[in-house]
Amino acid sequence: MIRKLVTAAGLLALAACTTVGPNYTSPAPTVPAQTGFVGASSPAFTGDEPPGRWWSLLGDPVLDGLVEQALAANTDLRVAAANLAQARAVLRETRAGRLPTTNVSGGTSFANQPGPGGADTIFDIGLDVGYQLDLFGRIRRATEASRADVEAVQAAFDLSRITVAAETARAYADACNFGRQLDVARDSVRIQERTFDLTRRRVEGGRGTALDTAQAGSLLEQTRAQLPTLEAERRSALYRLSVLTGRPPAEFPKAAADCATPPALSTPIPVGNGASLLARRPDIRRAERELAAATARIGVATAELYPDISLGLSAGSTAGSLGGLASGSGLRFGLGPLISWTFPNRAAARSRIAQAEAGTQAALARFDGTWLGALEETESALARYANELDRVAILRRARANSAEAARIARLRYEAGREGFQLVLEAERSLAQTETALAQAEAQRSTHLISVFLALGGGWQV
Repeated sequence: MIRKLVTAAGLLALAACTTVGPNYTSPAPTVPAQTGFVGASSPAFTGDEPPGRWWSLLGDPVLDGLVEQALAANTDLRVAAANLAQARAVLRETRAGRLPTTNVSGGTSFANQPGPGGADTIFDIGLDVGYQLDLFGRIRRATEASRADVEAVQAAFDLSRITVAAETARAYADACNFGRQLDVARDSVRIQERTFDLTRRRVEGGRGTALDTAQAGSLLEQTRAQLPTLEAERRSALYRLSVLTGRPPAEFPKAAADCATPPALSTPIPVGNGASLLARRPDIRRAERELAAATARIGVATAELYPDISLGLSAGSTAGSLGGLASGSGLRFGLGPLISWTFPNRAAARSRIAQAEAGTQAALARFDGTWLGALEETESALARYANELDRVAILRRARANSAEAARIARLRYEAGREGFQLVLEAERSLAQTETALAQAEAQRSTHLISVFLALGGGWQV
């Protein structure tokens, strides 16, 4: 008995220190381009770290409230939360493999005996305890893989959060942008209505022509034709915003419906650098954790080359009466390792090791691709935003010049010094420039949100 206990203790000590398979080392510290971004040299950006609640930089209480509602009620986030709960349950199941298993049994049997006694009744009760010796670290590696899986799913949940926040901000910006474009189109309609009335009065006074009135009316109706399309797009953005915040489309927020000022920043955007991007972007963290899980599974597969050893302890009692079960004469117990080893089919185990190693190489390639893709996305977003700022500034100057040209053309036409064709061209140019400016401001808002989405903030809240 003492020898068995010593043997069991030795196996337990060996199980505590032997783990096959490679130990994981994160590739994150060695990936390239962890310095400042190329596009961050623009005055539109600073090297400061971006905040978690980046939408608060816009200073719009309506947007703040909408994002909070979306983070609390969005259906995609509910799915991501359920996936995270499932992964955590799998981890608990894997960890449970380190715990002993128990089995309680009891029974009664009857045996016919020759002679006057007839039959004997035999009572039996027993307790079996089994403990899986993780001699080569199979359970430890499986637990390591499951833990990395949980962290990968957590990163996926974080990615869902920043995506929902960005899509909510984008839907709100779209509603505001189309509201702005509607205001621009309505202003153009009002200007052209005045011009149309002017040409009609001049015709009535004998100083104009029907051609002038027809041309003015055509330009007016062309501008009016933009209104239904813009209204439909604004409604679509409002419906999308409502669904993102977990409500039916008809229950869109009224504050967003009244918005006609696109979200914009008047200060440079803090963008950090590549090293902070590694730590902040959930898709990179997910790829890194998936690589860790794949590496641990090499150890799980390698452990299949070695025996599974379990310690078994059994105790029980057998007696001819219920009272006799507690007597010492019927007690029994046993202790010993149970060895299970798939042999000689080691080829299958080595094949599974090769599969796990190939899976790890694929996971490493995905990590590298995710990192490079994140850099590209960020640099592209910075470039688009910075250049859109320049475009907006140029179009604002063009709008001012067009407005002045249209004013002078109307004055000269009213004074009879120019023909109506000059007014028509000036007002058409003004309407086109106003529309281009409103569209550029909308694009600037879209690029602004893309910058923050590329920087990966927002999951921390």
